[in-house]
Amino acid sequence: MNPWPFVTAAYAVTIVSTALLILWSWRAMRRAEAAADTFKSK
Repeated sequence: MNPWPFVTAAYAVTIVSTALLILWSWRAMRRAEAAADTFKSK
């Protein structure tokens, strides 16, 4: 059995998961910064 399709799939899952985590973290950071700015401007 050739292991390369499984290796490729594992890398693909890792890369996609990392990209989604970065996007989720970036959106949470932007939301927190916007909330902090509303408190700062008051």
